[in-house]
Amino acid sequence: MRIDAALGALRAAADPAVAPEMAAYHKAKRVYLGTPNPAINDLTRDWRAALSLEERVALADGLWQSDIHEARIAAAKLLTQARIRPDAAVWALIAGWVPQFDGWAVADQACSAGARRVMADLSRMDRVEEWTVSPDLWVRRAALVMTLPLAKLSFPKPAEREARERVLGWAAGYVPDRDWFIQKAVAWWLRDLSKHDPDRVRAFLDAHGAGMKGFARKEATRLL
Repeated sequence: MRIDAALGALRAAADPAVAPEMAAYHKAKRVYLGTPNPAINDLTRDWRAALSLEERVALADGLWQSDIHEARIAAAKLLTQARIRPDAAVWALIAGWVPQFDGWAVADQACSAGARRVMADLSRMDRVEEWTVSPDLWVRRAALVMTLPLAKLSFPKPAEREARERVLGWAAGYVPDRDWFIQKAVAWWLRDLSKHDPDRVRAFLDAHGAGMKGFARKEATRLL
């Protein structure tokens, strides 16, 4: 599928009247079409079914490069799939998007796609760890959001448990960071982990909870 055809489909499903509201809400400076998420879901589902993996990667790359909000959402949705083989090109593309994150909505959708690739190959944690020392808050945040599936495992394998502890180490390093989005990401990780390993969350909070912002501590303990 050509990129112009894909963008045309996104525009055809848009309501331009809501585009200014979306721009004001998301705040990132780019074009907004006003295409609702259900329409993007329908389009990307059809594209996934019709295109080869190579074609999907190429289309996702083009959609992302357009720098249109809905196109970037669609690019990530195109690649959000648990089983992709081979997936090296998919991971490379998604990881290359991370330094361009500038808001939560696009970042979270891309992280959802990236999380599948990390869980498929935990050696990719090395690349993710590089993001934890970035001066950019969205890049630092991505390290926690993209590894969130590790917090949701009820019966982690040894390698998954080791990876989980690695992320908790990153989270501990984030505690002094006063940015709301970073504190929220730490709390989000702990909250989800508390459903599966509450004792580990309690131990984390005993060691680091005093340094967290109040709202983050409250969120982290909400399900304990």
